[in-house]
Amino acid sequence: MQKFDFAIHTRSGQRVDSIVIAGRDREDAERKLFQMYRNCTVITCTIKQPEEKARQAASMEDLLTLISK
Repeated sequence: MQKFDFAIHTRSGQRVDSIVIAGRDREDAERKLFQMYRNCTVITCTIKQPEEKARQAASMEDLLTLISK
């Protein structure tokens, strides 16, 4: 699932930034958004990219060394 970052205006006129919603596609994420914020207006919508893992996966040798200690 992708994550979408929305900025909206609520029906009372308040601006709400950075509402992150997971969905299969943008339409699915907007459907979920409109269930929470009825009659809102979408200002912007961006796809959040998954963050890269900082650590590399340990090798099998490293794991065996840790287990044997």
